[in-house]
Amino acid sequence: MDSAWLVPAALAFGIILGGGMSLIIYAAARRGQRAAHVVSSAVPDGVDQVIDALESAGIVLDPSNNIMKASHAALTYGLVWNHALVHPELVEFVDQVRRTGEPIAQEVHLSRGPFGDANIYLFVRVARLGSRYVLLLAEDRTESYRLESVRRDFVANISHELKTPIGAVGLLAEALVSASDEPEQVTRFAKRLTKESQRLARITQEIIELSRLQSADGLAQAELVDVDHVVSVAIDQNRVAADLSRVTLVSGGVSNVEVFGDETLLVLAVDNLISNAVQYSPENTRIGIGVRQRAGAVEISVTDQGVGIPEDEVDRVFERFYRSDPARSRHTGGSGLGLSIAKHVVQNHGGDIRVWSQLGHGSTFTIRLPEIDHAVAQPTGDKK
Repeated sequence: MDSAWLVPAALAFGIILGGGMSLIIYAAARRGQRAAHVVSSAVPDGVDQVIDALESAGIVLDPSNNIMKASHAALTYGLVWNHALVHPELVEFVDQVRRTGEPIAQEVHLSRGPFGDANIYLFVRVARLGSRYVLLLAEDRTESYRLESVRRDFVANISHELKTPIGAVGLLAEALVSASDEPEQVTRFAKRLTKESQRLARITQEIIELSRLQSADGLAQAELVDVDHVVSVAIDQNRVAADLSRVTLVSGGVSNVEVFGDETLLVLAVDNLISNAVQYSPENTRIGIGVRQRAGAVEISVTDQGVGIPEDEVDRVFERFYRSDPARSRHTGGSGLGLSIAKHVVQNHGGDIRVWSQLGHGSTFTIRLPEIDHAVAQPTGDKK
């Protein structure tokens, strides 16, 4: 086989990969044309190296649509099986390119492999490779589609969560006007209006906090933080709600422990765990907040005697807007963002958060943060 096919092959790669890459491949092809006299009888010389260098899926097909070369990603995506293309849509693209000679660039939604139910989104490019072969490249866009789906769900959930308090504020405002001559009714409606406005403000603040935590500057103010103080403040912030629910808050564990981080954010994380425990705890039960050091980590655990979480829902409790018991959450004004915020706070501090739960017996949420290396930690001054 003569090496004259190399230049048109380079042009085919150039059409598919774009201008900058086409110059590189074209130059390599010209060098190969001057130096090479004999090439492989299966795949054109040099194509193996190009396909192997691709991070995306790359496939070379002969005139009978037999696969002569496939990249690792092509196998990973499930595009190839038994030396043939798995998906009829891709076969049609290849046949069309052969008929027309024109390259194709199109997004497709395919199943992953011949047997699985999972789907994959690909941006596919197909073009001739010399006179006999066809080159197919596929770039995985699945993650982009997933993130777009998450964004849509987030916007939809925000709209739903804000709709209830905003609607209530409007109705209560109208009721106040109608009851202007009835002092008792005005007082009752005003209290409810205040409660709904506070709920609206809380949801808005949590959305702002979550957005900040997901940004690059989520931990901009880091210093030595007294864990005892974090736990004490978080407990105080939930004392009134716990008393109203007849739930006892008890703290214990090791003292005088420090971590490196943002005190305000750590209080927010622990506060959300305690608030969540109070929300799901029956009357006359206890919530324990404990601190301990183990295996190079500082652990802050919040244990309740509440309703527990079903086993199939444990992995979902940190999702935004997810509620194990939607009716109870809506009754208490929960937004479904508290645990997600706690998770992002802990992750931004280089730690993790874990949950153990058993239906009817309660749950334990544990924050694990890196222990301070006092040999390298620098003092930040006296805490006030």
